[in-house]
Amino acid sequence: MDQTVKAGIPINRTKKGFGLWADTVKKDFKKHWPLYLMLIPVIVFYIVWMYMPMYGIQLAFRDFRPRLGIAGSPWVGFDNFTNFFNSIFAWRVIRNTLLLSLYNMLWGFPIPIIFALMLNEIRQQAFKRTVQTISYMPFFISLVVASGIFLSFSASDGVFGEVQRLLGRQPVNLFGDPNLFRSMFNVTEIWQSFGFGSIIYLAALSAVNSELYEAAKIDGASRIRQIWHVSLPGILPTIIILLVLRFGALMSVSFERVLLLQNGLTMEVSDVIATFVFRRGLLDFDFGLATAVGLFNSLLNFGFLLGANKLANKVTGTGLW
Repeated sequence: MDQTVKAGIPINRTKKGFGLWADTVKKDFKKHWPLYLMLIPVIVFYIVWMYMPMYGIQLAFRDFRPRLGIAGSPWVGFDNFTNFFNSIFAWRVIRNTLLLSLYNMLWGFPIPIIFALMLNEIRQQAFKRTVQTISYMPFFISLVVASGIFLSFSASDGVFGEVQRLLGRQPVNLFGDPNLFRSMFNVTEIWQSFGFGSIIYLAALSAVNSELYEAAKIDGASRIRQIWHVSLPGILPTIIILLVLRFGALMSVSFERVLLLQNGLTMEVSDVIATFVFRRGLLDFDFGLATAVGLFNSLLNFGFLLGANKLANKVTGTGLW
């Protein structure tokens, strides 16, 4: 009988198609059954919380009536999408979502990389661990508490208001000024996430071959040149992968943070797709329109992900697939 070995498992080549696949899986399960058991909770989680809710996507094409249920509600085609794009809020929420996300990508994405590179250059381990711990701490603060702290500090009579007085300026509420809201929003997000976000880059830096640094030193490379020619190329694949994933969430902004920080004065620049869906779905009970807007947002993110991955593969040869 013709047999070969794949991953240590004999495979019967006389079987073809599904029979061969089933035989391989059966033998692999017998050998690695503990790993398969550990995978079951993950599979159940995705089925229950990711795939089963997809049944409700049809709400985007129906005039939902609770007494009739999802399947019994009238089919309206693309009317919900048409109503959204014809509303006065469509361009505003799309623009604000895109701008807040681009602001965060412009500043929030490179800061963890720079921070990780700086930490990697610290040779005194006690000081390095102290800085790491302090930078991680904001990530574990409740979003509600962190937002409350910034709102209190940014008020005209808060800490930042007193600083403005010391500088001879009239204190203003930083979160009440539409011109400052986007910048302040991203300051709060970066402050709370940059330390924790640097962990993956530090892990990637630890995998860079130390002999490359030794060779660079022999060639007379300074610390800056070692970072530029050794450290950065060493973590470039990680950066590309995370950047592609970030593009896949380009139209997603932290809903809870926006909801906590926005107010009537800044609604014109802070109203995003997520807060619009929240109002129309849970406050106005217009589930069809809310689902349509959410589906539109997800399709945009999916398109950005495909485009970013294709571009990354073409330019750098590194991508998700």
